[in-house]
Amino acid sequence: MPPKNKGGGSRAKPAEPAKQEPPKEPQTIRELERQWYYDTNPYQKQYEELGLHGMSPADRQAFLNQEYLKPGAAKTLSNKAQKELWKQLNEANVPLRSLPSVRDNQWGIDKNGRNVGEYTIDEYRAFEAKKTQLLRLSEESWIFKSRRQQATDGDGYLVGDTVQPFSCTEDDVEAEKVRRREMAQLKKDLYGVKTDPYGLDPDWDDVVPIPQVDPEGALAAIAYPDDYAEAMSYLRAVMAAKEYSPRCLKLTERIISLNPAHYTVWLYRFSIIEALNISILDEIDWLNNVSLTHIKNYQIWNHRQLLLDHYYPTITIAPSEVAALGESERAFIKQMLELDAKNYHVWSYRQYLVRKLDLWDDAERQSMETLIHEDVRNNSAWSHRFFVVFSDPAYATPDSQATAHDPQIPADIVDREIRYAEDKIRLAPQNQSPWNYLKGALAKGGRPLGEARAFGEQFVQDLGGDNEEVRSSHALDLLADIYREAGEKEKADLVLTRLGDKWDRIRRGYWEYRRRMLD
Repeated sequence: MPPKNKGGGSRAKPAEPAKQEPPKEPQTIRELERQWYYDTNPYQKQYEELGLHGMSPADRQAFLNQEYLKPGAAKTLSNKAQKELWKQLNEANVPLRSLPSVRDNQWGIDKNGRNVGEYTIDEYRAFEAKKTQLLRLSEESWIFKSRRQQATDGDGYLVGDTVQPFSCTEDDVEAEKVRRREMAQLKKDLYGVKTDPYGLDPDWDDVVPIPQVDPEGALAAIAYPDDYAEAMSYLRAVMAAKEYSPRCLKLTERIISLNPAHYTVWLYRFSIIEALNISILDEIDWLNNVSLTHIKNYQIWNHRQLLLDHYYPTITIAPSEVAALGESERAFIKQMLELDAKNYHVWSYRQYLVRKLDLWDDAERQSMETLIHEDVRNNSAWSHRFFVVFSDPAYATPDSQATAHDPQIPADIVDREIRYAEDKIRLAPQNQSPWNYLKGALAKGGRPLGEARAFGEQFVQDLGGDNEEVRSSHALDLLADIYREAGEKEKADLVLTRLGDKWDRIRRGYWEYRRRMLD
């Protein structure tokens, strides 16, 4: 309570809100609520514009007194102080109840991403009317379902002393269908999504869903989420009817969003695409977004192969379209590998793509050089380079085994790949990938391992001696094979012994096995 004026001075005049320009007519629901807020908090705007010290003493006192209108706040004062408080509040015309401050997000966001607070007053009234109508229809639909169940169960109700059975006529069912259609439209208008569950979607009124039926006493019955279980029950129905329609395509999209690993749904989706002759390029665009969301999913890539197998025969007579397809697929693969450079499914698909679209060109090899330059330890890129170089049908023997000698491989290509592997080994001697690549290139060229002897020995000094230095255990592995191939068993045995004793002790058992194989 403010202290009494003991100096005999006159009391402060009752506070009156400062005169302001009449407010503009509110245009949006946010502006309207803000106006209501200021109407019930007459000193709040002064406080926001002038601050506490910029207000007149009377206005400041009235503003501070408002705090005591909060529930229970006034009870902290003495009885005498409370009387003075109510007197001052009455003189200042402070409303006893006030609205809370307006929050920008209190109305939510509509289906188009627009803040509902930005609605005009008429728009908001229409919006609220639709919500009220939807609530009313939902209640009526619940009553219908309850009564229909009661009729099915043979229940009755008392009319006087007589029990009358519940009934559900055809007119009742038709009225419910109309109601459900209106509910679906309202939900679409309000929220922008198709009504889920499908039982409320008029597009599916003619489909009788087939639910999942687990065996009695099943030990591991799966507890499917309700929305997934219902979607699957409709899928079973349309698959049983062998229906291939746009609504079925949409249904597969819904189920894939819930369970992208459902192999059967993917196969059914492809059957629909075939039956309706849907644009393969449009489907690939849709598939790209799914792939970027579920990067480890296998079914996505199997579906993609089916799409290309279906589409490719239609464009073989148009080389420009084949080239455009190859470039778009490469671009998408690049995007996927930026997310996961060693994704097995992507690399498997890339081999398929090279074979399918005949992409045995320098662009494919050079793209591998880029990836290896970025990460010299990218095993997948090394493997794909080997495939592209040594399986090119322009010179490679068809169906030649991966590490078998192929006399059709040009010597200059073998030389180039050997040099490439050696250059990358120098960058990271303990990286196993280029060492394996070097062995593979020598094998493809039908060349002895001994051709790399001088190169391998560069990474080993004084093996078994006091000044032993080994820069790569993989060099020792290669040298063991080179010495064995040359008949120098003692050197091979020493290399394998040092691998097991010092340079690769975690695989000591393997190196001992290799030693025994020397005999």
